[in-house]
Amino acid sequence: MADARSSAHGVGREPVQADWPAIDDAAIEQLISHYPAVGSLREVNWHSPRPFSAACLITTSEQPLFIKRHHRSVREPEWLREEHRFMAHLRGNGAPVAQVLSSAEGDTAIALGEWTYEVHQIAAGQDLYREALSWTPFQAYQHAWAAGQSLARLHDAASGFTAPPRQAPVLLANFRLFSQPDPIAAIEAACVNDPALAAYLSQRDWRADLQSLHLPFHQQLYPLLATQQPLWTHNDWHASNLLWDTTQPDSQVSSVLDFGLADQTFALFDLATAVERNSIPWLDLDIGGSAAASQESVDAILQGYHSVRPLSAQDLLTLAALLPLVHTDFALSEVAYYQGIVGSEANATVAYEAYLIGHTRWFNGAEGQRLLAHLHDLAARAKEGEQP
Repeated sequence: MADARSSAHGVGREPVQADWPAIDDAAIEQLISHYPAVGSLREVNWHSPRPFSAACLITTSEQPLFIKRHHRSVREPEWLREEHRFMAHLRGNGAPVAQVLSSAEGDTAIALGEWTYEVHQIAAGQDLYREALSWTPFQAYQHAWAAGQSLARLHDAASGFTAPPRQAPVLLANFRLFSQPDPIAAIEAACVNDPALAAYLSQRDWRADLQSLHLPFHQQLYPLLATQQPLWTHNDWHASNLLWDTTQPDSQVSSVLDFGLADQTFALFDLATAVERNSIPWLDLDIGGSAAASQESVDAILQGYHSVRPLSAQDLLTLAALLPLVHTDFALSEVAYYQGIVGSEANATVAYEAYLIGHTRWFNGAEGQRLLAHLHDLAARAKEGEQP
């Protein structure tokens, strides 16, 4: 991993040396030999800066393609095929999701040495947020509204997909731990099968951290979870995972990208993630800022969603209770990934301190309380018959 040839998005504002090497021409040629219909490699057009895998856009003699490569410790082929089956279900229900190509052997995910590969057709639309970091905002109110609307439509398309939760042991966004009545006991049980997470947490007074910060929020949320219906969801609904149709005055989402964190959760989990990813400038905390949430962005996302899947007052109260904890399971998964797979205790510490702890702590501060009060106000107005 130390010989990576490209920079990548890191855990802060600045680009860092990529954890995974870029996909070189020889690897691409070996891969596409399993896809004879796509022709021969002509050009590598772009390498993705995203951190958890390597990916690139290429042009072959027949068509442009998107290639993504995972280390097999992160995604074995069968773990990846679970994601692809969900994407195929969405496509079958009309969602704007790019097709994953099958190899000559009929596989949508293939192993070559220590790597697992997938090959996608190019998704339709303009990649307006290609270089955007996580937790950075939409460029316009209309984009936030359209993203909320598109998320609701995706949830409609996801209905009827009844696969069990994913098998992949790392880098999934779900709520398996903090949906339990005792999250601390759930994390202790998870550590039995996750030596990297156990090793890192053994160095921290994590139980005390969770008891003081997370469990008061969990106490408010837990009774509200009983009414949430299981649903496979995207779980990384950020502007950079959407492509756009800019031919109309009001831009619309034309394609949805990157289902890498998808898993079985519930609709409001995905909606809370969308608010958390796009409306709170978390990276401002790194430079001493307050990370004031954009209430305009929050309202736009919720209004767009409500236009397709109406949100009740109870939904909005659940959303407010969920937001301080929506990141927790994924933050712990990042700790395990950086500690056990990448071998970066420094990044594991950032995932623990800045992400797991810092984001929940923010909700106890003035700006976090302001956002939660706004959601409670929206819920009160919804009881009176007003839309969010």
